[in-house]
Amino acid sequence: MDIARSLRAEARRANERRLLVLAGDPDRTRERAATALDLADVPSAETTVVGPEPFLDCEHHEQSRAEELLGRTRTAVVLDAHEELRPDAVGRTVGAVDGGGLYVLLAPPLETWPEERDGFDASLAVPPFSVEDVSGHFRRRFVETLRAHRGIAIVDADTGTVEQDGLTDPPPSRPVPSPTPPTDAWFRAETYAQCLTDDQRDAVQAFESLRDDGEAVVVEADRGRGKSSAAGLAAGNLAVEGRDVLVTAPQYRSAAEVFARAGHLLETLGVEFARDRATNPQRLDVAGAGCVRYAPPDEAALLPDGPDVVIVDEAAALPVRRLEQFLDAPAVAFATTVHGYEGAGRGFSVRFRDRLSESDHALTDVSMTTPIRYSDADPVEVWAFRALLLDARPPVDQLIADATPETVEYRQLSAADLLADTHLLREVFGLLVLAHYRTEPSDLARLLDAPNLTVRALTHEGHVVAVALLAQEGGLSASTRATMYEGGRVRGNMLPDVLSTQLRDEAAGVPVGQRVLRIATNAAVRSRGLGSKFLSEIRAEFADHVDWVGVSYGATPELVRFWADNGYNTVHLATSRNATSGEYSVVMLDPCSDDGAALAARHREWFQDRIAAVLSDPLDDCDPDVVRAVLRATDGERPVSLSEWEWQLVAGVPGGASVLDTNPKPFRDLTRRHLSHPADATALSPREERLLVRKVLQAHPWSTVTEELAFVSERECMRTLGGIVERLTRLYGDPWVQEELDRHL
Repeated sequence: MDIARSLRAEARRANERRLLVLAGDPDRTRERAATALDLADVPSAETTVVGPEPFLDCEHHEQSRAEELLGRTRTAVVLDAHEELRPDAVGRTVGAVDGGGLYVLLAPPLETWPEERDGFDASLAVPPFSVEDVSGHFRRRFVETLRAHRGIAIVDADTGTVEQDGLTDPPPSRPVPSPTPPTDAWFRAETYAQCLTDDQRDAVQAFESLRDDGEAVVVEADRGRGKSSAAGLAAGNLAVEGRDVLVTAPQYRSAAEVFARAGHLLETLGVEFARDRATNPQRLDVAGAGCVRYAPPDEAALLPDGPDVVIVDEAAALPVRRLEQFLDAPAVAFATTVHGYEGAGRGFSVRFRDRLSESDHALTDVSMTTPIRYSDADPVEVWAFRALLLDARPPVDQLIADATPETVEYRQLSAADLLADTHLLREVFGLLVLAHYRTEPSDLARLLDAPNLTVRALTHEGHVVAVALLAQEGGLSASTRATMYEGGRVRGNMLPDVLSTQLRDEAAGVPVGQRVLRIATNAAVRSRGLGSKFLSEIRAEFADHVDWVGVSYGATPELVRFWADNGYNTVHLATSRNATSGEYSVVMLDPCSDDGAALAARHREWFQDRIAAVLSDPLDDCDPDVVRAVLRATDGERPVSLSEWEWQLVAGVPGGASVLDTNPKPFRDLTRRHLSHPADATALSPREERLLVRKVLQAHPWSTVTEELAFVSERECMRTLGGIVERLTRLYGDPWVQEELDRHL
């Protein structure tokens, strides 16, 4: 295994990393890995094994816990892929290897590896499919990249044969000069002494603006550029000056480096401070000054205890709706990874920049491109980006600028099509990354290998304008449906699962459907009818083969209206917010057969039966415009079935809106009827419909409704509601009810 010694020596000389692939029998690859690391002079204390067995005397994690390496550096990481290869584990572990280090991959023989089925493949085999239905396209492409890239050695562990040595003969690395501290810095001089690159110095200085209210900073960087460290240095300084700094990230581990760097700076400055815990602290309190504290996004968005500054790390992994909430902070910073599994950096810039520019904050932008832990020319980073498509992008705007529903082509894209055309694959995956706040390397493997997934696209002159990822669901056996109904875990089949387990409809798993898992249209050509064109083509293709087409997503008024306009009906609204997005998820169906229509009809009815009750309890904080939209999308005319006494209560409202408190039920029935299927869609203004939602359905206090909807007084708010009920009574009440109404006017 002299090759390991040579690789390490070359890596150290160039401050780069090298990848060593040991392929063959599991036991033999592990033996050779131990020998290789010994010959390469890698200490056990600087080594981590990621895989099923702790076969070396060093740190060990399962692939499912690869995130433990986030924010850390190791001289060597050994990824044992014999039992499974998780793409996310590759993305998380490769970035942990420091310059001069080795990334060691243990694998079956490369010639046969794509044909084998492992634990990750089993996770792609959702019912009714089996693991034999999973293809090996992702690993086939993965192997091809290993053989094609510089800096990668491949050794047959069974025979000791070196297939390729991975040596590149690079020039020696040149010392990187320490950045010059800025002459006009506000942060302490010790801060800039800890910066390792000019990029990091510039980022830290940009954070200085956060000492003033009304400032915003955006820091974009590839992984390993030191953005979290820069944020930590800034947070420490701000805390010393008395600021309350609130830090948030999708998970604490993403923000751990912020706290580590802030704590180290406070120690360097010699100030007295306290940690809330010895390891992985989530709060640093500076004596007589400020603090640095962590909260998860859903809590942080409420700006608890009025922070002076908010720092959002890995911001691109959060949806725009959540990011917007942080703009209410006096000063705010967004740090995000441009590429990589942490989030879609370009998506962040495209989707959120407009909202940020419209805010009252003055914006400072920083881009960090210089790696800190290894050289700019590091071949392992180049390989990882290609193997996992971490830098995938949709086509540039100019190539699709003229796209219209008339010029685009609807295409059925097989895995073979995507593998045969690298540019097509990059455009498809790049658009999916752009559109969704959390797209990971495992999604690339699913796209290429999962038997239940289908890829469709609209192209303009050969370039991808829109892409959809569809998942086949339903058609489940009686035993699988019974397992699901009783709360057992069944992979995939999200919509049948929700309808079965939460709504107690065991038969929901019988009809076969296609769920729109992801759909994305390039931002440059939105609002041209392309999304509707796309859904129409999808329905035309699948209508004769499935019972329904469905979707589940975080509800916003605009999105609900879009899906409703394209024939989708509301059947469920979740009663708890998604912790990441902050939105309530809605389930909508477009029936394609009699069985699909029956499924949609009964759940549409059940939804209307229960919605009034849940809106006054778990959904009492749901956006009234979302409520209006999901009710309007039920598309089912339900008669108003009120007793004589209930109609008398309704007719009495114009004489005093307090009658509402006597028995809210008839008012809720009347409101539900109008919002779901109005006899006259112009009878009420949007503001009046919001009043019905907030007061009648969600039972908010008069004072709250008055303030939110900008009424002059509670009395005016009550009079307005009385007038609304009068109009609805005349629309839906029998003649005798209207006569009763006239008695009160």
